[in-house]
This record gives sequence, structure tokens and C-alpha cells, in this order.
Amino acid sequence: MTAPAPAGTLGSPREDLIAARILDRARDLVAPALADAVATLHPWVAEMAEHALGRRGTDAGRGGGKGVRQALALLGAELAGAPAGTGVPAAVAVELVHTFSLVHDDIMDGDALRRGRPALWKAYGTGPAVLAGDALFALGVETLSTDPAAVRRLTGALGDLVHGQADDLLFSHRPWTGPEAVTTREYETMAERKTGALLGCALALGAQLGGASDGTAAALDGVGRHLGVAFQIADDLLGIWGDPEITGKPVHGDLREGKKTFPVLAALGSPCGPELAALLSTGEAAGRAADLVAQAGGRAAALREARRHLAAADTLLGSVPCSPRAAADVRSLLPALTRRAL
Repeated sequence: MTAPAPAGTLGSPREDLIAARILDRARDLVAPALADAVATLHPWVAEMAEHALGRRGTDAGRGGGKGVRQALALLGAELAGAPAGTGVPAAVAVELVHTFSLVHDDIMDGDALRRGRPALWKAYGTGPAVLAGDALFALGVETLSTDPAAVRRLTGALGDLVHGQADDLLFSHRPWTGPEAVTTREYETMAERKTGALLGCALALGAQLGGASDGTAAALDGVGRHLGVAFQIADDLLGIWGDPEITGKPVHGDLREGKKTFPVLAALGSPCGPELAALLSTGEAAGRAADLVAQAGGRAAALREARRHLAAADTLLGSVPCSPRAAADVRSLLPALTRRAL
């Protein structure tokens, strides 16, 4: 892994540049196959799918997201010594399934915006958005239908994703303090499933299509899962202290919404915990709550834990035989991805 970043940050500008190159290459390689897959859907459903993928309007042709999962799928193939193109079916499948999860997440959370644009349910209605999400899910599985082992890996990751999403929804109903309070360990298990499972699947699935052994694929799955936890924690930091012009979210937004994020959970066990819990229960004085989280060590604890998971990902990556060049790209990509939302 590269040298540690300064306190309060993750990644470096150089890593951002390398990550941008890797992500651009992946989008260029995957875009034609992704467009071909979506074109097989009912025309109206395909139109909604294009909106959800960010391929309509100002983002047309590039996709609205960073394309992290599709990049990891191509790198997985290269780690196994195969050409990047070998991982394209995995990239398409995972990108479709990821988009399906975002469509349904926005409905469950009531989020009106996705990547600065109207969420699909706001643009087309809840019923049509559910239909489009279902279509994206089915299409993602169908993309791998000629490879039963690949389908099993994808559906296994989806099972974990649903488990993590269920836990995340239930967390909102649990108290801030007391024996029923959410612990940081529970949070990390949730994040590994909700965010890490599909990232791990992307790497492992690309490697699997590239001819990697089961052991190598399993280790790469672990790399992605650690990345998922690190990303989720970094996203929590942005949700409290991030620049709204970069994140697209209001400052202290997660505190106003009462989200049980890692920095907050870490801070609740400090002497500041009772005052913090009282503020969070009202959703008011978010600025004071943010100060308390920082004073109680929640921000520092979150940074340490994110770096620990990045280091664990690096250790796992170093444990498997793989292409040195592809491994170097992964090592540059991982910390850069924690700097802002995927």
C-alpha cells in the first residue's frame, strides 16, 4: 500500500489520477456490452434503465456513477493473468445488479436525488421504478446464465447485500444508548454485506472468468469486502464533514437525519455520549453534535478503522499469486475510492 495520507484524509491526489485512468478505461471497455444488454429490455423499461445507469441526458454515454464495480471486475480478470476483456460479462452483470440495488434503495429511503439528478422513482413513479429495478436484476443474472458457477457467486453476493440492507434499515429503529444500541462491530458486519459483498463479487467474478483458482477468487472477494467497509466509513465521514459541493449532500446531513454511522457509534461510548445521544434524538444542533463526535474521538476512530480495512485488503491481495501490474493498479485504486462517494 502507498504511504499513509495526512491525518483527516484518505488517499492522495496521485492515486486519484491513477484511479481516474483505471475507471475511464473500464467504462470505455464495458459501455458497448452494457448498452447491448439494456437494449434487449422492453423499450420503456430500457429507457428507465438508461436513466438509472446515468446514460440519458448530460451523462449519456459515460454513465452517471464512477463505475467502480465494473473496473474491479476487469482488474480481477487481469489479476488472474487474462485480458481485461475477459471480465466484461462480470462487469456488466455486477453493474446492472448494483444499479438495481440503488433504484430500490432510493425508494426505501425516500431519496429524491441520485448523483444530482431525480431518482428513478421521482422521475417515473414508484411502480415503474420497482419494475425497472426488477428488470435490471434479472438482466444481470441472465448475463452470466451460461456459467452456473458465476451465477452462484453473483446470487450469493446478492443474498449478503439484502442481509446488510435489512440490518441497515433495522438500525434506524434501535436506540442510541443502552443494551439494544447498535455496536461498531454490528455496523461493520452490515457494511461488509451491504457495500462490500458486491465489490468483492466484482473482483472475484472477474478473476473466476479469467481462470483463477477458487482460493484466489475467495481471497479477492475478501479484498473487496474490506474495501466496502473502508468506503462505507469514509462515506460516513463525508456525510458529516464533507464539502457539499463535492458530496452533493448538505453539511451535517447524516446527523440531522439521525443516521447511525461509524463516527457517531464510536463517539457514543465516550463521556460525551449522553449529550450526543440527546442531540441526535432531536435532530437539532447538528453543528454541536458534529463537534462532540470529533471531540469524543469518533472522527479519528473512523479514519483509523478505514485505514485498517485498507491495510487488510492489501494483505489479502499480497497473499495470492497474481499479475504484478494489475495488483499495482488495485493498490492505487483502493485508497482513492475512499476519498468520496462511489
